[in-house]
Amino acid sequence: MRIDRLELGGSCRVMGILNVTPDSFYDGGRYDATEAAIARGREIAANGANIIDVGGESTRPGAPAVPEAEEHERVVPVITALAAELEIPVSIDSRKPAIARAAVAAGAALINDVGGLRDPEMVATIAELGVPAVVMHMRGTPETMQREPDYDEVVGDVKAWLAERVGAAEAAGVAREQLIVDPGIGFGKTLEHNLALMARLAEFRVIAGGVLLGASRKSWLETLSGAAPELRLPGSLAAATAGALAGADIVRVHDVVATRQAIDVANALREFK
Repeated sequence: MRIDRLELGGSCRVMGILNVTPDSFYDGGRYDATEAAIARGREIAANGANIIDVGGESTRPGAPAVPEAEEHERVVPVITALAAELEIPVSIDSRKPAIARAAVAAGAALINDVGGLRDPEMVATIAELGVPAVVMHMRGTPETMQREPDYDEVVGDVKAWLAERVGAAEAAGVAREQLIVDPGIGFGKTLEHNLALMARLAEFRVIAGGVLLGASRKSWLETLSGAAPELRLPGSLAAATAGALAGADIVRVHDVVATRQAIDVANALREFK
């Protein structure tokens, strides 16, 4: 399924995470075989996701970069199969322009760049391909981002950084409505930073065409609850619901069935005015 725009506005969408990796913090290794990943993608769609986000490189704190050829081998066969079969859009979660280009050629309808369009080649790729893209805020790289993160005022700093990246993309010919901003919960932030961004998520709606929230099972939930990754579903649902009520257009999650129910309730509340 190829699209030029995600139809955002109104209801919050659920993006199901499909990590084709051996080392992601929660589900690494479960779906790193191609057939297992394709089967999981079908399951995510059947469970009610609106989008499937396929990633072949872990971005957990401290994670090393994956060679381009290896990432390509992980994600392209999965995207090819799912995009041909499913009725919902498939997204590619990658910082590499060549991977983004190959994924779109394979049928991906959205580029999720956790690098925040810092690579001019990624900006040029999105401008040329004309597909929607997520612009995420991250300090440094996954290997370095949690080394003493510091901001003058985190919400203002992150908003300004994202607005600058959106402006750079616009200057390269990318339509603002084509872009979705993600404040990058857990990416170079402390607990207090994450809470501030969550509490003021609505302020990000003015920057681009939509807002994505990715808070599912991340370590800040453990700081609040003491729960290990496999026990963080309740906190993840609370974060997704709070995000939807604050105006998030997409929530990116591991647990589609439970989140689908929570977001359906949140959407009903959003619409009941």
